[in-house]
Amino acid sequence: MSSTIPQAKPITTTLHYLKRGSEKPTRYIDEPPPGVAAWNGIDDPREIRIEDARGRESELTIDTNGFELVHAPSLVKDFYAADEVKAVYYPEVEQLLRNRLGAYRVFIFDHTVRNAARSGAREPSRRVHNDHTVNSAPRRVRDHLGEDAPALLQGRFGIVNVWRPIRGPVADSPLALCDARSFTDDDLIASDLVYPHVRGETSSVAYRPEHRWYYFSDMTPDEVVLIRVHDSADDGRARLSFHTSFDNPLAPGAPPRESIEVRCLVFFPPTS
Repeated sequence: MSSTIPQAKPITTTLHYLKRGSEKPTRYIDEPPPGVAAWNGIDDPREIRIEDARGRESELTIDTNGFELVHAPSLVKDFYAADEVKAVYYPEVEQLLRNRLGAYRVFIFDHTVRNAARSGAREPSRRVHNDHTVNSAPRRVRDHLGEDAPALLQGRFGIVNVWRPIRGPVADSPLALCDARSFTDDDLIASDLVYPHVRGETSSVAYRPEHRWYYFSDMTPDEVVLIRVHDSADDGRARLSFHTSFDNPLAPGAPPRESIEVRCLVFFPPTS
């Protein structure tokens, strides 16, 4: 029986980069101090062509491009139920990353459910970004793994986001991913993310026309995208990929996208 390759759906749409300014970009999650802006970044919207990677899934890998699509059905019945996600989904994700990436230890430090129409869920992010920097990634290990951290940081470690639709196929606000081969660290802009009791650091991104963008059209809940946020190995493999959601001109009026992203520390054996 012959298989049918889905017809690709390339898109041209607006992605929101950041212009470099004289101040470090800073976003306050809650109320900022008096007289301080909640966000001082300078938006830089650009019209970008995003290639549809349907039919080319096997060509794009986390080591080469910084992301990959994986078929990975889940037994979770309700992704809005935090207890079920932690009891059922976290072990599924841990096993997936061990099997797929060769990690010997996986620690999930949080997850986010997104649905613009549901109270208590967050909206999809419209800013081109990476969740960590070379400074904040090892800080995550120290924050969560305490006395084990010094030894773990001696070996190869990374941060991987596991992104899954929880309702599909996804038409509204798909996830766009930038090919790691098309950018350098010079494109990254370290940005502060300020919570009431902690200040984190993420990467915003300055535009360059060389950036190559992809998405996977019509993703279903049986699929996940693995996104490399950080990798300590400097051996030629992709060390990160930045990403964003975008307005899909092919799907006006589509139901709000529903998705979950799980953020994971991954640790590798010495031979990896």
